[in-house]
Amino acid sequence: MKTSLKGRMAIARHEGIVPSRYKDAVGVWTIGVGHTRCAGEPDPQKITWKLSMKEVFDLLSKDLSKFEARVNKHVTVPLSQNQFDALVSFDFNTGAINRATLTKKLNAGDYQGAAAQFGLWNKAGGRTLSALVQRRKEERAVFERGAYGDAVATIYPADPNGRVLWSKGKRVNLLTLLAHDSVTDIPDTIPPVKPKPYLFGALANLARLILDLFKGK
Repeated sequence: MKTSLKGRMAIARHEGIVPSRYKDAVGVWTIGVGHTRCAGEPDPQKITWKLSMKEVFDLLSKDLSKFEARVNKHVTVPLSQNQFDALVSFDFNTGAINRATLTKKLNAGDYQGAAAQFGLWNKAGGRTLSALVQRRKEERAVFERGAYGDAVATIYPADPNGRVLWSKGKRVNLLTLLAHDSVTDIPDTIPPVKPKPYLFGALANLARLILDLFKGK
């Protein structure tokens, strides 16, 4: 199985998006939805331009293939698309699909018991983090009910030195940006449909013709 577009958008919402290259907390060059050189090409340090939303999602799809393979390997019972998406999100964040009690319960056919396990993975460094509590809650909602939430995420700019400007993050509509293959810094509004270039030319020619008629040419 592969992660659906809804599943990828949910992961992007959890992770956040930085379309320009930046250095993470330990100084590793990163871009998009957490892509680093360790995940394979391209090397973020060599990406000197700002990614479009399509490029961000193409890169995310490539990175997710590893986790999709892990879920396909370690889960031996049938899964619906939403259940698979939730598990890929879980493994992308924890790397624990191969050892979690969640997986053991699931493979035993206890889907309800597996769903209850999501909420236990809410700690980092021995501390419970509110962001992880919320993420696990949302992953469980996807797993149990296919409730993916809104197609939105926060985009953060980065300066030329690779420092993320967290205070300037902006909430955007992912479907809008993907539909228009837009760069990631446009406002979170649906832009008007622009006439095709050939239509602009035809209208311009018509306007000139009318103007010439009024001038008596």
